[in-house]
Amino acid sequence: QVRFVESGGGLVQPGGSLRLSCQASGSIFRLYAMGWYRQTPGKQRELVAGIDSWENTNYADSVKGRFTISRDNAKNTMYLQMNSLKPEDTAVYFCNRRNASPGSWGQGTQVTVSS
Repeated sequence: QVRFVESGGGLVQPGGSLRLSCQASGSIFRLYAMGWYRQTPGKQRELVAGIDSWENTNYADSVKGRFTISRDNAKNTMYLQMNSLKPEDTAVYFCNRRNASPGSWGQGTQVTVSS
């Protein structure tokens, strides 16, 4: 049904910035509460930032003040602006609906923060 494709990841030095994009399919994207998640080897996927259909946002404590989540419903796209990146931000980043069903995850985009 609905699919999400992440892009914008890459290699960046500590203190640098990166902007991730999430392109969604489906005409009801605007109704979805969405989130950016990240996962590192050996760890469970964690919620980084969330945004609902009213554009209320929430952030993990580890990224508050550094990351900004936004959405453009006309383009079926969600963004994650990441500033002041730290090595511990290194992970595969995924976008999906909040309370996503199993099997609905895409391949994500790799973010590596290293000197």
